[in-house]
Amino acid sequence: MAVAPAMVSAFGRVAGAAIGSLRAAQAASGAQAVRLADTFSKSLVDDIFACALKKQTGVSLKYMLDFGSKPIERQLILSAQFLHNELPVRLSHRVAELENLPYGLSAKPHVLKVRDWYVESFRELRGFPKVRDASDELQFTRLLQHIYRRHTNVVPVMAMGVAELKRELSKSIGVEDLPDIHQFLDNFYMSRIGIRMLIGQHIALHEPPRENHIGLIDTKCSPAGVCQDAIDDARSICMREKGSAPEVTVYGDPSFTFPYVPSHLHHMVFELVKNSLRAVHDRFEDADDEPPPIRLVVAEGEEDVTIKVSDEGGGIPRSGLPKMWTYLYTTAKSPLDEMDRSNATEGSDGPSVLAGYGYGLPISRLYARYFGGDLSIISMEGYGTDAYLHLNRLGNVQEPLP
Repeated sequence: MAVAPAMVSAFGRVAGAAIGSLRAAQAASGAQAVRLADTFSKSLVDDIFACALKKQTGVSLKYMLDFGSKPIERQLILSAQFLHNELPVRLSHRVAELENLPYGLSAKPHVLKVRDWYVESFRELRGFPKVRDASDELQFTRLLQHIYRRHTNVVPVMAMGVAELKRELSKSIGVEDLPDIHQFLDNFYMSRIGIRMLIGQHIALHEPPRENHIGLIDTKCSPAGVCQDAIDDARSICMREKGSAPEVTVYGDPSFTFPYVPSHLHHMVFELVKNSLRAVHDRFEDADDEPPPIRLVVAEGEEDVTIKVSDEGGGIPRSGLPKMWTYLYTTAKSPLDEMDRSNATEGSDGPSVLAGYGYGLPISRLYARYFGGDLSIISMEGYGTDAYLHLNRLGNVQEPLP
């Protein structure tokens, strides 16, 4: 989200005193004392920062398709060798960022927990010997499965750390007014999507073959089919929570397919439909007539597949649109406090969906951008909202590496 320089400058003057006093309080309480060097050996810390200076190597959807089309032993060894070199670099970039966050965020216990998960995974990968043959590759894949499970809960645990900061700052300034925090979270979660895609793809190549699948990628992914599954899931939740759910009509050729990751597409469409269902239900809850159906259109272009979700849920004021892309802005009940009480641990599942974090839309946009697409929202206050989800059809865009 672009912010005019004058606005940033004005904000800086208004917020400076509040943030200065917060940092002074943190310094006085010793909150900044928990550094990597306090917990880990000097050689490990030096290795992390040395790796953080290296350039990350992006891959495209097309590359993953071509590479995984014949998962013979040699290909799997090459994939493991690439990940053995690449993953420590990506993890070290994130650890270096987590070590140097503004406003005392690095010292929050939940953020430290996430940082330590990343450090532990970095240490295990660096300690693993070079992958030379099929036996090494199998052992390495087991390590990847362990790391994949360890990082399952990163999003909600990080969200709890940011929520703690939000509570501290809420009396002086809003977290949505902190562009550097949002830039960090965008980078951090985009990197996480990439890391999990690379690890998940390698692990999936070991699983029994599925028709039209290369790892996590469905070579004949039907957007209309995936959308219908996401609609059914979203309506089921709406029915459970609200007692009823508006109808959703799908327009598009169900036989049209293209290569994509169905789990990513389901995540994005579920989020958009869930928001529309809630808006339409709430607007027409006391009306005598049936609520108007939500319309989902799938359009095939030469470059993009575009999915439009249109509702008549009353829309959003223009002043509220920027808030939709900020983390921890939500009108739903947040599950974070309940999760905090249950003390989320390494690899635990956490809440089943991200509703109530205020993370749904920003993270959905990152999923779209990961493979070269985008997500935009246009609203008519007093009428409804249109969401446009663009998916790159060519698959030739490299990962956007922060």
